[in-house]
Amino acid sequence: MTKLLLRLFVKGAQNPDDPAVRLAVGKLAGVVGILCNGLLCLGKVLVGTLSGSVAIVADGVNNLSDAASSVVTLLGFRMAQQPADADHPYGHARYEYISGLVVAALILVIGADLAQSSVGKILSPEPVDTAPVLFGVLIGSILVKLWMSRFFAGLGRHIQSTTLQATSVDSRNDVIASAAVLAGCLVEKFAHLTVDGYVGLAVAAFILWSGVGIARETISPLLGQGADRGLAEQLSALVLSHEKVLGLHDLLVHDYGPGQCFASVHVEMSAQEDPLVCHDIIDDIECQALEELHVHLVIHYDPVVEDDAEWNQMRQAVEATAAALSPRLSVHDFRLVRGAKGTKVVFDLAVPYDMAGQRPAIKARLEGAVAALRPDYLTVIRFDGKA
Repeated sequence: MTKLLLRLFVKGAQNPDDPAVRLAVGKLAGVVGILCNGLLCLGKVLVGTLSGSVAIVADGVNNLSDAASSVVTLLGFRMAQQPADADHPYGHARYEYISGLVVAALILVIGADLAQSSVGKILSPEPVDTAPVLFGVLIGSILVKLWMSRFFAGLGRHIQSTTLQATSVDSRNDVIASAAVLAGCLVEKFAHLTVDGYVGLAVAAFILWSGVGIARETISPLLGQGADRGLAEQLSALVLSHEKVLGLHDLLVHDYGPGQCFASVHVEMSAQEDPLVCHDIIDDIECQALEELHVHLVIHYDPVVEDDAEWNQMRQAVEATAAALSPRLSVHDFRLVRGAKGTKVVFDLAVPYDMAGQRPAIKARLEGAVAALRPDYLTVIRFDGKA
């Protein structure tokens, strides 16, 4: 069904990286979400009101929040496609994340209100009219939401959208919520126990939990979360695939929203190579990263001296000491700076974030390794953080 709808309503669906295709997929998801959730909301609120079930009304209002979320998602996709301008040179793609945050806020507000109503029903319980139509609406809702979850997941994978993936998870959660309401109605009908308020409260708690999860997923990229591990590995492999590249370090990836990914990296190449040749290689790598990975990559060229015996001896000693301390430490940008006032051993050391407290001890060990070879040299270490 997902592939059929894509063929019918999304022109050029086979090109998910095209901004126009991304917008069309977002529109399709928004319209389907609004229609399905709107109908489910009307059915549940009507049946819940007539039967006196606060749990079913709560489930219906949850569908209303999903419909509102679809409206916000639709607006988010449209606004995210605005081109870059003087005030926003990296584009507006982060509107997708902002729309997800608004969705989370709506879910939290509705969940809190439903929790309050459910507590009132627990304090003042009333029997629920468990007519056959009630069970029909709930079973129909479960089936529709199962389809919607798969539909949104398929669209999310097609265009690599975290917003649509979150919408898929939300639909899956609605299946669980509706199943809980159905179970409560069955208990009322056959066990004659008034559990409607408790089921409503459980659904409200579930809605709140969902809202917190969605908020966390959308806030993280807005705060500048680290590079996706898979993308970082792809970028590293691409750079290292060029034979004249000796190594790389300080890979930084900046996410300005789907389709707006920028990265920078330091690439080590032999100082004996012609700088013009190195420049051409770097240009090729940057173009390849944009064409194959859709990443705007900027490369800093680090020339490495390979024919200096003292440089090699010093570097080997420092790298061996760092490896003995932890295999997670890595040395780069190693240089011997010879000046009128003496020689400095300068290098960067990448230290995992969870080892930051060990930096003083690490520094002392590495300075000792240099001093063991040349006590008159000054050691200068610049620390980098890494995952």
